[in-house]
Amino acid sequence: MGVSGEFLNPSEAARRLGISAKALRLYEQRGLIMPVRSAAGWRAYGSAEMERASEIVALRALGFSLAEVARVLTGDLSALDSALTNHQAMLDERIRQLVAASAKVRELRDSLARGEPPTRRDLGQLIRPSSRIGVAFDLPWPWDGERFELGDIRALTYITGPLGSGKTRLARRLAEGLPNAVFVGVERSTEHGEAARARLASDPDLESRVKRALAWVIEDGGAESDALVVLLIQLEAQGPQMLVVDMVEQGLDAPTQEALIALLRRRGPDARPLFLLTRSTAILDLESVSADEAILFCPANHGVPMRVAPYPGAPGYEALASCLASPAVRARTDGMIAVRR
Repeated sequence: MGVSGEFLNPSEAARRLGISAKALRLYEQRGLIMPVRSAAGWRAYGSAEMERASEIVALRALGFSLAEVARVLTGDLSALDSALTNHQAMLDERIRQLVAASAKVRELRDSLARGEPPTRRDLGQLIRPSSRIGVAFDLPWPWDGERFELGDIRALTYITGPLGSGKTRLARRLAEGLPNAVFVGVERSTEHGEAARARLASDPDLESRVKRALAWVIEDGGAESDALVVLLIQLEAQGPQMLVVDMVEQGLDAPTQEALIALLRRRGPDARPLFLLTRSTAILDLESVSADEAILFCPANHGVPMRVAPYPGAPGYEALASCLASPAVRARTDGMIAVRR
């Protein structure tokens, strides 16, 4: 159904809102928005539905969970101050970056006036002046020593690829090469819940942070489990500058995966970078990847891992999309190991 009077079909509504049709369906599933139905039963969005959807999109951009969005829409404003404080911190960080970039441009113009042209590195730093961390190393087997370099490390970097592509080896090598980084293996999900909670009991500050994160995930539709608690302990613990997490979806159902990645995306500008191994579309939704996120793809033919842009037509996009699957499909391959013959 196309536009009829003042009503839009789901794809048109999503396009005007700047979100995916999947996100629009999720809002409906959570009862945040109720589109009208045409005589044929198709969803339709009029001015009232679009206005409410715009409010939801704005609140999500401020870092609200879906549960918090629901409370705000019903008049509960208790969560606004915290969200606005975090948003202000992000804006302040962007201002700092812009001021630094402006100063760099002024410096380069002064150098150019003296007959000293800028280097390509100087020009590249103008695009993302906040990038300070990078890593370079020779790749292990199965790449046989080929060189790998990664600069411009984002808040979230996804590592993915088909079975046997070497993505776990890449992740371990990244954890070794990055400054003050730790590799978090999948064995975390087999740790006993009692041991995890004993660690929390010995560290009140960590316990407070984990409880807050756990409450956010549960409010957003996730389910508490030992796997989730142990993962949150790793994510919330102080210490490492960066974390490389193996198969972040391990032991988590689909709603919990969706709530977890939403939690990780709402972190402030000073949060440490995370590298997340995944093959789940609930974690790596290609329609939702933001400018502060990146994707590293390990090809099946053991080509050098490459950064892939999250849009159709980009080099490597089709191969990337083909190795991702829903949590239900991923569950069927859980525990499978690729063997080289």
